[in-house]
Amino acid sequence: MSRVCELTGKKAMVGNNVSHAMNKTKRKFNVNLVKKRFFVPEEGQWITLKVAASTIKTINKKGISAVLKEAQKNGFVK
Repeated sequence: MSRVCELTGKKAMVGNNVSHAMNKTKRKFNVNLVKKRFFVPEEGQWITLKVAASTIKTINKKGISAVLKEAQKNGFVK
């Protein structure tokens, strides 16, 4: 399974390691993913999602229902 946030679609970025001598080698900046359970009051059930830590902060601020609706509108959740 790929390392992609299920609600926002965030995934790894590509960049360079830069040494003191300015040598550049490719590297990946991975997303800080967490497997987390959320209770959805409208459905009355728990769902398990693999989401980025920044997405968890957004869920705490807006609520799981609003974030799920937004993700569905953007095409990340069916």
